[in-house]
Amino acid sequence: MLKYTLKRIGAMVPVMLIISVVVFLIIYLTPGDPASSMLGMEASADQIERVNDSLGLNEPLPQRYVEWMGGVLTGDLGDSYFMRQPVTQAIAEHFGPTLSLALPAQLIALLIALPCGVVAALKHGSRTDAVLRVVALLGVAIPGFLMALMLMWLFAVTLRVFPVAGYAPLSKGWFSHLRYLALPAISLGCVQAALLMRMTRSSVIEAMQLDCVKTARAKGVSEVRVVLAHALRNAALPILTSVGYSFGALITGAVVTEAIFNIPGLGQLVTSSIERRDYPVIQGVLLVIALLNSVINLAVDLAYGAFDPRARKWGDA
Repeated sequence: MLKYTLKRIGAMVPVMLIISVVVFLIIYLTPGDPASSMLGMEASADQIERVNDSLGLNEPLPQRYVEWMGGVLTGDLGDSYFMRQPVTQAIAEHFGPTLSLALPAQLIALLIALPCGVVAALKHGSRTDAVLRVVALLGVAIPGFLMALMLMWLFAVTLRVFPVAGYAPLSKGWFSHLRYLALPAISLGCVQAALLMRMTRSSVIEAMQLDCVKTARAKGVSEVRVVLAHALRNAALPILTSVGYSFGALITGAVVTEAIFNIPGLGQLVTSSIERRDYPVIQGVLLVIALLNSVINLAVDLAYGAFDPRARKWGDA
């Protein structure tokens, strides 16, 4: 397993290198520049040129990439053009709210998806299965921003159970922290729950047809143990893959939800940076997001060994 882990970590290096090149080129080859955002529309060409020169934007692209990567390898992502602080500090400040939102959203998704998916699989072809499939289809079809607005209208505006928007850091107490995160976490969690429920249902249905499940039933093993010890264990790999993808999507794809609920997370940071052409921040956030997704995929691959002994053998081969 150690050999497999080292191989997977080694495979991340060229992937991250390619991503860094793509991110760098996309940022610098798009129209617009930070100088125009700093100086305004009335700035002269000479003023814009001087600002670009002071920011090092007039240097050749290969030289700028080498200098940037040199900083990345030492943990220095550069300084923001507008916030007057290191990019690493800006990302650290905004990563906390995003993670605080993603964790409860993922928990909500799992609490809804796993039981409903298993029930739908065990009741395959019944009315219960049909109802749950329709609910899952609605969850997939309804856009995340619409789900957020519906929850906001019902629970914040009409019933006034939760605040409309905003964010309370953990330093203000658990209750206040979770109260502000409840609606955005539910809106994100419900969307991900629909996807996970469909995967759980199909995986469990397939697992229930395996010989080990049929043998366990023939031996008189209780249905609960058959499901938990045999069906779910054999269905775990595709479900685990979906959970990893879901968590990555929650961290990287909550831009609209963060904007609706005014949460100062990574989504809000990258959106404001794109509007101002704050290149170092955009590059840093995209690179960190890519690294997080790579780490999540690595964790999922390593977790395979806990559910399927064959994965450990393949890893050591």
